[in-house]
Amino acid sequence: MAFKTDTIAAISTGLSDSGIGIVRVSGEDAIEIVDRIFRSPKAGKRLADVKGNTVHYGYIYDGEELLDEVMAVVLKAPRSYTTENTVEINCHGGVLMVQKILETVLKAGARMAEPGEFTKRAFLNGRIDLSRAEAVIDVIHSQNEYALKAGTKQLRGNIYEAVSEMRKKLIYEIAFIESAIDDPEHISLDGFYERITEIVKGLIGQIEKLIQSADSGKLMKEGIRTVILGKPNAGKSSLMNLIVGSEKSIVTDVAGTTRDVLEENIRIQGLGLNIVDTAGIRNTEDIVEKIGVERALSCAEDADLIVYVVDSSTSLDDSDYEIIDFIQDKKVIILLNKSDLEEKTDENSLKSVLEDQLGNEKADDIVMIKTSAKDKSGLDEFEGAVRTLFFQGKLSLDDEIVITNLRHKEALMDACESLKLVLKAAQDGMPEDFLSIDLMNAYTSLGYIIGEEVGEDLIEEIFSKFCMGK
Repeated sequence: MAFKTDTIAAISTGLSDSGIGIVRVSGEDAIEIVDRIFRSPKAGKRLADVKGNTVHYGYIYDGEELLDEVMAVVLKAPRSYTTENTVEINCHGGVLMVQKILETVLKAGARMAEPGEFTKRAFLNGRIDLSRAEAVIDVIHSQNEYALKAGTKQLRGNIYEAVSEMRKKLIYEIAFIESAIDDPEHISLDGFYERITEIVKGLIGQIEKLIQSADSGKLMKEGIRTVILGKPNAGKSSLMNLIVGSEKSIVTDVAGTTRDVLEENIRIQGLGLNIVDTAGIRNTEDIVEKIGVERALSCAEDADLIVYVVDSSTSLDDSDYEIIDFIQDKKVIILLNKSDLEEKTDENSLKSVLEDQLGNEKADDIVMIKTSAKDKSGLDEFEGAVRTLFFQGKLSLDDEIVITNLRHKEALMDACESLKLVLKAAQDGMPEDFLSIDLMNAYTSLGYIIGEEVGEDLIEEIFSKFCMGK
């Protein structure tokens, strides 16, 4: 793709009042451009004459007007994020000050960077592969500890290393087939089908494990979409406030208080939950409440997790039976709320109903936890149940590669399908050059992940999602 080599500049820190703001300048003329506006207390000192990877105290001037006292970090090619000459101007962090310094840099000869252009240059200059470039934005947008940890590991190259190793095995076999076809007298294909079968089976196993990790990766990255369901006055809003840790939902003794969908993002045990409080499920003639019930069920259709709140101080009614019927194909945690009051619905009676409506196997899978919004009890058990339900209680990431990018998952699935065609061709005794075609398709699909087989349109789309200064 066409590669721009001119000098770019952008603000690389958030636009808010802060102690420090950074304006990043990168390109062949970056140091020369900053020299036009930077003045050192030492007479005659120029940034162009200093060593790379050094920090220098001075002032930024707009003509003869002093703007700010700064520290200029000078990074000389290729030892910088973009592999180009780079200067990072560390100034005072007020919004107006940082913007004025950026404007001065632009007047001195730089142009405004496009979104993600610094990272795009790092990729195009070969400093990082595409999977690591995408990990940059994952780290920036991380909403919980596991998303951050997964992004950091990808940034260090765990996906690149795994994909590159698989591609090496594939290209070796492709080259072997071509060499054997071109020079059959000296290169024998005896035993080739047995060998390629074992190699491809191993690769399929590796790829399928990565594909299987994508479901967990999606939940880590985007959070577990959690919908609270229950009949009116079961205590859903009180529990929502307890889980969130603040008064987000209105709580009254009047049934049907919550009539719309209320959403909040929280973290529990390092995991992200996008938690939704909904209107109580019941038959009603109230038009507004009826709309709320419809919205509640619509949200629950797409939920990763249903938290079904049962009022244990009352008997089950038609609304409860409707909810139980609705949750039969969902991941569910049941909270037996109001456990501080006299119990009319206990675990045994509820399990009996679940077995009748959902079957024994589904009923056995559902975790039931006694809770009380009044006593603030049951929250620790709920958090542990969420972790176990989605990650079998274990989520260390210490030695695991987790796929968090849909584009990567799709490329892996394509590669896996191609390799399965190789296996079938080998079993059917097809000519070796037929195997070579599907081996190359798998090699190409894996190349999409690390950026070795992508076009300009995809590159532009990926980096357009970045913030301006990254």
